[in-house]
Amino acid sequence: MMRNAVKKENKPCEYYDERKLVVIGAGPAGLAAALGAVEAGTDPSDVLIIEREHELGGILNQCIHTGFGLHLFGKELTGTEYASIFIDKVKEKGINYITDSTVLDMNRNKEISIVSPKYGYGIIKAEAIILAMGCRERSRGALNIAGTRPAGIFSAGTAQRFVNIDGYLPGKNIVILGSGDIGLIMARRLTLEGAKVLCVLEIMDRPGGLARNIAQCLDDFGIPLYLSHTVTRIFGKERLSGVEISEVDKNFKPIKGTERVIDCDTLLLSCGLIPENELTKEAGIALDPKTSGALVNQFCETGDDGVFACGNVLHVHDLVDYVTEESKKAGRAASLYLNKKISKTGKTVKIIPGRNVRYTVPQRYEPIEKEDGWEIYFRVKEPCKNCTVTLDVAGKEIFSAKKIRLSPGEMEKIKITPELAKIMSENDDATVNVSEGTEK
Repeated sequence: MMRNAVKKENKPCEYYDERKLVVIGAGPAGLAAALGAVEAGTDPSDVLIIEREHELGGILNQCIHTGFGLHLFGKELTGTEYASIFIDKVKEKGINYITDSTVLDMNRNKEISIVSPKYGYGIIKAEAIILAMGCRERSRGALNIAGTRPAGIFSAGTAQRFVNIDGYLPGKNIVILGSGDIGLIMARRLTLEGAKVLCVLEIMDRPGGLARNIAQCLDDFGIPLYLSHTVTRIFGKERLSGVEISEVDKNFKPIKGTERVIDCDTLLLSCGLIPENELTKEAGIALDPKTSGALVNQFCETGDDGVFACGNVLHVHDLVDYVTEESKKAGRAASLYLNKKISKTGKTVKIIPGRNVRYTVPQRYEPIEKEDGWEIYFRVKEPCKNCTVTLDVAGKEIFSAKKIRLSPGEMEKIKITPELAKIMSENDDATVNVSEGTEK
C-alpha cells in the first residue's frame, strides 16, 4: 500500500514514499497507536504501519491462552481474539499497512529505510514516527550458563511458537528456568500437550510472573516452583541430557554443596524481556538504563521531536490491556503533534523514582496550556504489604494511596489529574515513593 512506490532519480532506492505518520510494528501497541491517531483526526491515508512478520498482530498471534481483555472488555479473550478486534478496526478504517517488511534504520530527519520482498529497498519520509517494536527474550548467551551447546535449549517464546503455530512439541521432559509469565504459561501448555514439566526454577526469592499465572499454571497442575535456584551447568552432546541446578545466596551466587542433576531433554528460558530498541539506539534517542526503553514525557514522546514510543518497546508491561491504553494515547498525541495542537509551556519537570521504586514512565513531565490528565506507571523494587504510594513535590506530599500488596511483577500507576499536574508544573521535580516493607 505504497502511494509513491516509484524510483526517485535523486534517491538511492527502489522507491520513495512520504507519510505524515509511520508506525513501526503491528503488534497490540502499533495497532492501537495507529487507531488512536486516526480517532484523533489524522487521515487514515496519511498513516502507514510497517510489520516484519507475515500477518498483523505481533506476539498475540501465538498466544492462544485466555486472560486478555479483562480490563478493556470485561471478559477473557485469547490473544488471537484480542488481536483480531484491533486488526479488524485497522482494516475497517482503511489504515495502510505493509507486512513482510523490515525496518533497517531511521535517522534524525525521520527517514526510515526498509526492505521487503514485494517492494525491495525503500525510504519513507515521515513527519512523525511511533516506535512499537515490542520486546525480545533474554537468551542463553546473556545468562552465561556453563556447559555444552546441545539442541533442546529454547526461549519460552520460541517454544510457544513451535507448539501453537508450527505444531511441534519441543521436548518430553522439560525444565523451565525463570518464572516470567511466558514460562509459566508454557509450563501449563506443555503439560496439556503431554510433556512432563519437571520444575520451574527462579533465581529470585519470589516469583517473577503474575500471581494468577502462578496459581493457574503451576499450582493447578502440581508443577514445583523452586525459588532461589538456578541452572549452573548443561549436559549433553547432540541433545540436552540434563541440567545441574543449585541454590543461590542473597547475591545470586550458587551455594556449594546444593548441586543436583535433573535428567531432561529440554530447557526453556524465561529470564526476562528486553525492549527491542536497536533502531532507537541507532537514531541516537536517549534510553533509560532501568527500563531499556526511551526516555519519554507524558505524551510518550521521546527526546526527539515528533518521535513517540509505546508498548513493550518503551517498558515491559504485564497486561496487554495496559499496552493498548498507553499506545492509543501515544497515537492521539502524535495526531495532536501533526496538527500542532500541543502547546507546551517550555518547562520540564523530572519524575524521579524514590523509595522502593525501580522506575517511572514517563520520566519527565512537560506542562501544556490545557491539561487533561495522564498516568505515571511504575514498579516496586521489593514486594511489600500494607504499603503507601505517595507523590512528593518539594518535600510535600500531593498524592497518597494505600495498597494492600505490591509486587515487582505487577505494574502500578498513579492517575495525574489536571489539579495534580498544575502543582507539579510549579516545581522542578516530583518523586514517587512507596513505604518500606518486605513481603515474606
